[in-house]
Amino acid sequence: MAESEAETPGTPGEFESKYFEFHGVRLPPFCRGKMEDIADFPVRPSDVWIIAYLSVRLSIRECECTSLLQEVVYLVSQGADPDEIGLMNIDEQLPVLEYPQPGLDIIKELTSPRLIKSHLPYRFLPSDLHNGDSKVIYMARNPKDLVVSYYQFHRSLRTMSYRGTFQEFCRRFMNDKLGYGSWFEHVQEFWEHRMDANVLFLKYEDMHRDLVTMVEQLARFLGVSCDKAQLESLIEHCHQLVDQCCNAEALPVGRGHVLAAACGAAQVLKFQNVSEQWPMFHKSSLGKYGVGLKPAASSVNWKLSEGRVGLWKDIFTVSMNEKFDLVYKQKMGKCDLTFDFYL
Repeated sequence: MAESEAETPGTPGEFESKYFEFHGVRLPPFCRGKMEDIADFPVRPSDVWIIAYLSVRLSIRECECTSLLQEVVYLVSQGADPDEIGLMNIDEQLPVLEYPQPGLDIIKELTSPRLIKSHLPYRFLPSDLHNGDSKVIYMARNPKDLVVSYYQFHRSLRTMSYRGTFQEFCRRFMNDKLGYGSWFEHVQEFWEHRMDANVLFLKYEDMHRDLVTMVEQLARFLGVSCDKAQLESLIEHCHQLVDQCCNAEALPVGRGHVLAAACGAAQVLKFQNVSEQWPMFHKSSLGKYGVGLKPAASSVNWKLSEGRVGLWKDIFTVSMNEKFDLVYKQKMGKCDLTFDFYL
């Protein structure tokens, strides 16, 4: 089966766009018609690819797992000055392969070494990547924190207009009914390739537990030599990023009917200017591709900081957690990949 219409990752609210299925995997509308071109995308030996499931968001402005990772990778691979990074819009330096902006043709022409991001499953990445022609860094996050983040992200998308409860959303996640397909398959595919010479498999929780080791691991994988002073400066900068991510002003959300109110209301505060903060989605593309960010209703009954480990404990009910654990065991039981759900 090639491309076919799929029921939207449904909500009681209206949708302007529909996901579609490509070889059995649910994908966003802006991927339509380009999957063959992505498979044939020319890869260079000097490329560095950063991959994560969608809710592990790839914008540094969103203060999520790969937001930290992409900055570390940029610093290590480019030899950039940490003080100068804060003055840059680093997203412009790391385009997302399948996004409508800047597009495949422009990414093809970027000068080497290219740093490219994607949310696609391993099987849909360019064929040359499967042959070990460039380096791939995969970031995974424990699925309970991840689904909370994904819910917030869905709430903040203009055309998604998600109005369902977190319970409903989590049920869809467990049943593989959200964009980019099954998280369980996504993470296991990359885990199976963790021993490939060109693949580095990382976990978000390890970034919090032992950032020094992770930075050193990245440097070795990328073949970059750092003297002691450079390494200490880099690690200090990364520690500051992690602290900002976890200790910044928390996002106000309302529980209502188990999060019936919007979890992602304050997300918009991070995107005062979408064309500047999320350049791959130019203003002219927002309505067409269904990716514009919008305000959502909220109340301030309790607060939520997206970057911390163990986020889910403030949201999951006992019964929800028991059901999630059962599904997790069923779908991950044969895999030796483990996660820390709190630190």
